[in-house]
Amino acid sequence: MASVANTTASTSPTPTVRATPQGGIFDHSNPSKYDTKNPITLFIIQAGLIIIICRALHYFLSKIRQPRVMSEVIGGILLGPSVMGRIPGFREAIFPEASIPNLNLVANIGLVLYLFMIGVETNLRSMLSNWRVAVSVSAAGMILPFGLGCAVAYGLYHEFRDEPSLAPISFGTYMLFIGIAMAITAFPVLCRILTELELLNTMVGEIVLSAGVGNDIVGWILLALCVALVNASTGLTALWVLLTCVGFVLFLTYAVRPVFIWYLKRTGALHNGPDQAVVTMTLLLAFAAAFFTQVIGVHAIFGGFLVGLICPHEGGFAIKTTEKIEDLIGAVFLPLYFALSGLNTNIGLLDTGMTWGYVVAVIVIALVAKISGGMLASRLNGLVWRESAAIGVLMSCKGLVELIVLNIGLQAKILSTRTFTIFVVMALVTTFATTPLTLYLYPEWYRDRMERWRRGEVDWDGNPIVSESDPSSRSDIAQQKARGSTAQKFLVYLRLDNLAGLFTFVSLLGPGDNSQVATTKVHHLHEDKNVGDVPTKIERPVEVHGLRLIELTDRDSSVMKVSEVHDYRFSDPILNTFRTFGQLNSVSVSGAVVISPEHAYAETIVNKARDLSSDFVILPWSETGGMSEHQILLFDDKTEKFSTGPHTAFITSILKNAKCPVGVFVNKSFGGPQLSRPQPGHLSRSVSGTSVYKSTDITLSPALNQGHHIFFPYFGGADDKVALRLVLQLARNTTITATIIHVDATSDSVPASTEGNNPSNPDGEADAAFFNSIRDSVPEALRSRTVFQDLKTTPKDLVADVLDAAKADVGKSKDNTGDLVIIGRSNVASTTLTSAGLSSSGEIGLEARRALGALGEAMAAKSNAVQASVLVVQAGPET
Repeated sequence: MASVANTTASTSPTPTVRATPQGGIFDHSNPSKYDTKNPITLFIIQAGLIIIICRALHYFLSKIRQPRVMSEVIGGILLGPSVMGRIPGFREAIFPEASIPNLNLVANIGLVLYLFMIGVETNLRSMLSNWRVAVSVSAAGMILPFGLGCAVAYGLYHEFRDEPSLAPISFGTYMLFIGIAMAITAFPVLCRILTELELLNTMVGEIVLSAGVGNDIVGWILLALCVALVNASTGLTALWVLLTCVGFVLFLTYAVRPVFIWYLKRTGALHNGPDQAVVTMTLLLAFAAAFFTQVIGVHAIFGGFLVGLICPHEGGFAIKTTEKIEDLIGAVFLPLYFALSGLNTNIGLLDTGMTWGYVVAVIVIALVAKISGGMLASRLNGLVWRESAAIGVLMSCKGLVELIVLNIGLQAKILSTRTFTIFVVMALVTTFATTPLTLYLYPEWYRDRMERWRRGEVDWDGNPIVSESDPSSRSDIAQQKARGSTAQKFLVYLRLDNLAGLFTFVSLLGPGDNSQVATTKVHHLHEDKNVGDVPTKIERPVEVHGLRLIELTDRDSSVMKVSEVHDYRFSDPILNTFRTFGQLNSVSVSGAVVISPEHAYAETIVNKARDLSSDFVILPWSETGGMSEHQILLFDDKTEKFSTGPHTAFITSILKNAKCPVGVFVNKSFGGPQLSRPQPGHLSRSVSGTSVYKSTDITLSPALNQGHHIFFPYFGGADDKVALRLVLQLARNTTITATIIHVDATSDSVPASTEGNNPSNPDGEADAAFFNSIRDSVPEALRSRTVFQDLKTTPKDLVADVLDAAKADVGKSKDNTGDLVIIGRSNVASTTLTSAGLSSSGEIGLEARRALGALGEAMAAKSNAVQASVLVVQAGPET
């Protein structure tokens, strides 16, 4: 019995053999305590804290146009020993030393991917633009700071070389590293700054971009050389490392790249974009190259960068590849990496006068050397002083590339924590100063004046140059005649949700089918025979310039689109369709793509109209009331079409700042009926008893008669005069009929100052005389398709009477493919309009009412049931 009892006791479970508790917080475990078997819990806390703080800082720093890397480094400094690390127990609880390797591993994986993305972003073709200036700026921008960096390296080396944790390296290697740190330029941050300041398409932007590519590549090569020298035990080993690295570059360029491009063409990924298999293959190449460069003694990031360089840019492959991976890298990996830089930065170590002296010296050398080198090289190449200074300031931007270099130096034990902190402060100061200094030296008004000076429009002091060919320098009579002519240059904002209506409107600017020039085709073997004279068109065709706006976001792929925007003019499917449509309708068309921040859309269109000397700008109203074009119109809610928002502010800004007439186009099935929501499918039984799913497809019948009718009420005023000319210009198209109503809204109770058509009012007399002269001068060919009528009304009933006249006139012909109501935005009767007849359902917001005008609101409101699209016309400021 005793033996049995002993056996039972020996086999009973003991606390020492229990499994690890899996209940989490229910087993009273602390999730913030680092567990080597389950590190994910603390990692999530660390990553979440870093990302939240960095995003919060970026929200405020973005208001002063600072790049995102500033918020990430400053966030790391706040979490590090400089600020929050001084809280007792904070570092041990949130960032214990045992957890840093895991955080560092994830951050370095992201760094390899980011360097791959930088390589993809680097387009060597951009160096061909202004290459002489770019090479000289790049060389001067590296040689001068490199030389001064080597000078300050002497003091740094002898002052701080005895600090612990430093590798025993020679002064030559240390000097090389400090020179690189002073000479490097942050190409990705530079692209972002150029884009946000709208400098990328200027001469300054093109030179800086080209010089930045060369500076970036040379800097990475020198850094690879420095790392190889540090990691090599002997000079012969360093030589072998460098030779192997050169051979690997040649292998990637001449062996891997051709096979990779063949694979992309074979799979269709070169032009259609990479699928998951191609992305996997590309990333495996990047990691394989990173592995190789790491094992031969060069940092792993160089392998990722080299694979990025061999990725082709044809067909938009580079941009589409970047779009696949950039969000994860930018949202998670990069904040972790640069926050680690901040965690390793200890401002408290800058505790002596000598140390602060070196801080100031490094900052001054970094700024003065970079700015002076770039400025002098630019000035010697013929640029003016302010442009040259702006180039020098932009080339002084350090940003995240500098921080990558410094982290490599810290990991390789070239830099101590103190010297690392000195250079981090320098990187922050130079990056922070780039945007305000550029705006100060090269403001927008100076850019515009320089462009006009180079075009010969103004002298050096900005005074206009009088030219015989310039309509603005002619006599008053000549100016009136020029303003009275028909519009020949149109600028059309091409929105995806309004393409059908816009294309139809553009087609009306052509002569129409009946006026097409009839030509007799002759076989090429009989071309020498006389087959009769072929009539030729004498009248100059209308020129229509289509403008596509693509939003510039904080994604790297968006910046890449800006740098390759010239290719978009030929590859954009909307522009290509627009060009083909113009040729088929005898309209001279051209197009361009502009990539801009959404808040700058209005400014972009106004500047484009000025540069093209446009006579008229067509702005389509968004179908959903938003700026985004990527909408499925059948399923989007259109009740917010006229609500107050960014799109209404966009339209209002253009109307306020435009220097030429503007037309706001509200589409209501112009060019054909709108698509209706398809009916849901249903199951039905066939004769055999099999269930068959049937659904209604979206179909449109062809329009047998491409006719249109225009209704225009004329009150008087500058806007109505421009609108009247436009109506008669459109009426030249043989497919258009027009009804033009002269509205007389006089009343004895209305003061003379507001009576638009009162004969005692000089303005009213002028407006009536203008209308009569236009009516009497209508060509005979237009009289059968144009009807002039008079409408007598009172201010109280004005809107209701005009609405009734419009309803009775438009939407009556079933053969027409969309009618159009054209009205002036502000006319002499605007001050007498009442709320009678206006939309009362609240569908049109206050800002939309101001943009459309009183009559425009009434015509566009769905509740008033006007079966026609609306074009609200505003005259230019000098019309």
